[in-house]
Amino acid sequence: MKKEIIIFVLCIAFFKGYTQEYCPIIPLPEKIEKSKENFALNRNTVIVFEDEQIKRIGDYLQSELLRSVQITLSTSNKKAASEIVLSYSKAVPNVIGAYKLAFTKNKVTISGRDNEGLFNGVISFLQLASSAKKANNIINIVGWQITDQPQYNWRGLMLDESRHFFGKKKVKQTLDWMAFYKLNRFHWHLTDQHGWRVEIKQYPKLTTVGGIGNYSNENAAANYYTQEEIKEIVSYAAERFIQVIPEIDMPGHASAANRAYPEFSGGGSKQFPEFTFNPGKELTYQYLTNILRETDVMFPSQMIHIGGDEVHYGNEKWNTDGDIKQLMEKEKLSDLKAVENYFFKRMADSLLLIGNKVLAWDEVAESNLPKNETIVFWWRHNKPEQLQKSLDKGFSVVLSPRSPMYFDYKQDSLQVHGPNWKKFSLNSTENVYHFNPEKIPVVFPKNNLVLGIQANVWTERIVTEQRLDYMMYPRIAALAEAAWTKNSNRNYAQFILRLKDQFPLYKKSGLYYFDLTKPDLTGEPKE
Repeated sequence: MKKEIIIFVLCIAFFKGYTQEYCPIIPLPEKIEKSKENFALNRNTVIVFEDEQIKRIGDYLQSELLRSVQITLSTSNKKAASEIVLSYSKAVPNVIGAYKLAFTKNKVTISGRDNEGLFNGVISFLQLASSAKKANNIINIVGWQITDQPQYNWRGLMLDESRHFFGKKKVKQTLDWMAFYKLNRFHWHLTDQHGWRVEIKQYPKLTTVGGIGNYSNENAAANYYTQEEIKEIVSYAAERFIQVIPEIDMPGHASAANRAYPEFSGGGSKQFPEFTFNPGKELTYQYLTNILRETDVMFPSQMIHIGGDEVHYGNEKWNTDGDIKQLMEKEKLSDLKAVENYFFKRMADSLLLIGNKVLAWDEVAESNLPKNETIVFWWRHNKPEQLQKSLDKGFSVVLSPRSPMYFDYKQDSLQVHGPNWKKFSLNSTENVYHFNPEKIPVVFPKNNLVLGIQANVWTERIVTEQRLDYMMYPRIAALAEAAWTKNSNRNYAQFILRLKDQFPLYKKSGLYYFDLTKPDLTGEPKE
């Protein structure tokens, strides 16, 4: 932490005497050039959309300007004396999500090849407006010429709501901030040992029984999302060009489901009772397939994450279960890992039949899943061999290593709550920012299979909204820049300067953020 404070102080000292203003956008755009003219945003400015398909993006800009800077603009398909023009353009780099932003005295042009690029350009404009000075209902925005494109197409954040449930309002606020930082994949961990959080109409006890309890209190009232609430949140995310990927964990981490329907339990161990589904029962596959079918209806991303991690924690009873013994004999499965792989192949087939890609943690690297339909999430940073196996098999991968991309881990040595990996690594804002796949000891193929980067927020030790905020902000901003901006363009000292501009926005939104510029942690909330 002392290092970050020193960097911050040096930034302030340097830029106090620096006359040229810096571009405050996070993540840092690829190409930036100062405009000769600034733009005066006022209530007479019109948002102009040249194509009717763009109108919803214009409407979003209109509503966000009212919310963030309290200025009301009209929208039109006709030119105006002061205008913000949204348009498609082939001059924009041919990359999904790329955009251009250009300023003159009376006109801002936001252009993209696609709607996602246009939206990203709108976000950059909103960031510029949010950091600009306002006087007499006029916002004087410093002009920039920007050409920008993302380093990765997968820029993700995972939230675990099984261990502790936060609810629709908090999830929507999280999606707002993801959009503000151009993060575009929301991985939603909805089922685990401590609670089942998604309504499945065919199996109502999953929520009424399985939804009871959390990590802190096994008797807490049932908390879960109805299918209508899920659809509302998915729609809210789609307006912000964020895809929502649900996780239905299997065959381990199944305790909550097994409380509701014990007939499908594969047992567990002393420490992790009733931890698994039973891969030896044919009815288990039908049961889980029915669940995945309903899940597919709610989530149009056509990607469902089915976990696959840490099964060995609680599969002790597989050694003595008669149905599993018969399965092993019939399918010639040599050990319990082979049983896992068999189970995963069966469930992958179910997903493929309903048009979904198969997403899973890096334990499935040994399995023989279809390479073009499988995405592996590498989380065990101390096991690069799992990443290498995935790449060698041709699986697409998302990099979400426990160090530094677990946001439940400590972010500072003075922090009281939260683990750090074997007490030698902190997931500080700086470590998140400097994450560089090129330093991972693996050989990446020429046809780069890395889709992108994701941070994971596990919530065993995160009980309150304050604690959730404290662990996510400002690390979410560092994640965004690590995922969007090439390593060669990154500068941590300059990032800290831009990050400081975000703190007033956090305060305005009521976020209980971690201020890494202060030398003490007296404000750290409890677990």
